[in-house]
Amino acid sequence: MSAGVAAAIVAGSYLLGSISWSYLIVRAVRGRDVRTIGSGNAGATNAMRAAGKGAGVAVLLLDAAKGAAAVVAARTLGAAPAIVGAAAVAVALGHVYPVFFGFRGGKGVATSAGAMAALAPLPLVLSLAVFALVVAWTRTVSLGSVAAGLAFPLLLALCQRLGWGRLAGGGGRWALAAGAAVGLLILLKHSANLARVRAGTEPRVGEPRPVKDARP
Repeated sequence: MSAGVAAAIVAGSYLLGSISWSYLIVRAVRGRDVRTIGSGNAGATNAMRAAGKGAGVAVLLLDAAKGAAAVVAARTLGAAPAIVGAAAVAVALGHVYPVFFGFRGGKGVATSAGAMAALAPLPLVLSLAVFALVVAWTRTVSLGSVAAGLAFPLLLALCQRLGWGRLAGGGGRWALAAGAAVGLLILLKHSANLARVRAGTEPRVGEPRPVKDARP
């Protein structure tokens, strides 16, 4: 594969990630910018606050689908593992910093999950179990998201160590590097949430958040 084709795959993954379904769906349903509502995040949870459960589920599925599509497309085109891993990172970066929406996007959790599911399905399933356990324990979605993002590369490394590479989805060190990069991105994007967790002001599951109070 030529360098030009490889670059096009990565660039295309970023552009795919830049499609902000949360913005588009909330704009269509409520006629407002989701980034000015609730938490101010262009993601599934805030879309649900702004436009209802149906909108939230639609955003979640579409965001995850675009993440998976970037990885599947790269593999279908015969890209090397390094390019497939780069496509996974690029689609997450596109969601977080979308070129079509002033580089103001979401936190990348659903899109990253979709990309990692296509890249290494078994570690992703195990990471989702970590997410569920942390949320059940703390009732804090942001902590569950960070824990799952950081656990993914560790679980992938464990699967590779145990010789479960094929079951995990392969990819070797490039999949591991992509998982680590995406985990770091999720951690960085949740820095404000973690600060509120330390301050005791982060909303927990079941606790309402003011719809008009857009937080960073």
